Amino acid sequence: MALLSAAIFFLFFIVVTLKQFDGFRLAETLQDNKRVQRGQTDEQQIQSDLPTELLELILSQLSLRDNIRASAVCKRWLNIATSVRMANKPPWLMFFPKYGDLYEFYDPSQRKTYWLELPELNSSRICYAKEGWLLLYKPRTQRVFFFCPYTRELIDLPSLELTYQIVAFSAAPTSPSCILFTVKHVSPTVVAVSTCHPGATEWTTVNYQNRLPFVSSIWNKLVFCKGLFYCLSLTGWLGVYDPQKSTWAVHSVPPPKCPENFFVKNWWKGKFMAEHNGDIL
Repeated sequence: MALLSAAIFFLFFIVVTLKQFDGFRLAETLQDNKRVQRGQTDEQQIQSDLPTELLELILSQLSLRDNIRASAVCKRWLNIATSVRMANKPPWLMFFPKYGDLYEFYDPSQRKTYWLELPELNSSRICYAKEGWLLLYKPRTQRVFFFCPYTRELIDLPSLELTYQIVAFSAAPTSPSCILFTVKHVSPTVVAVSTCHPGATEWTTVNYQNRLPFVSSIWNKLVFCKGLFYCLSLTGWLGVYDPQKSTWAVHSVPPPKCPENFFVKNWWKGKFMAEHNGDIL
């Protein structure tokens, strides 16, 4: 009987001790949580107290890498960092290596060079670049995909055989207005226009009859300007595609002037167009 009473007393002592210990630990935990919450509140208060103009000025002076890091602080900083990330800054130059997966990036505004290993681009070639996105093609698998080297985000597209035709897209693939366009000549008077958009399961191809002969070339780059795709033929005819109306037309315009010796020796390389602030150069 005495042994049983001693055992009961011992168990009661353990329970009381554990309750007291849990109570102390709970109190300490609550105090720690209050400190953390108070610290988080203070940090959030400091972040919210910074004027928007001051934040824009500070974040606009950061390099791209530091800008991306700063955008992870909070949602407000993310919005401001994104808004000044590409504002009034020249595009970076990207150099493809002959071997390996180490790519070189040059920032002309900061005069700095960065190297980035991108195995995702192995055995692929660039078809077009716009708004920080690359449109790439892998000939062996006929894989077409978007890739952003800054975020390493990858967006797959339906497969398409791209032999000698040129390709372009209207906007970043994250935009609902993004349209891909490619054209190749079936004959001098017939071209095949293929279009697609992110999320589609296949490309849409339509043959168009030309009023004037149009022979495309991989040397003539496509340009998207004010809702229309433009491209030059080998002879200088201007092809225009309207994605909203699904219309194709070839216009007779004076070809760009080139040195005579260049035109004679390299006529098959064609000419180049570029878009800048709504104008085609």
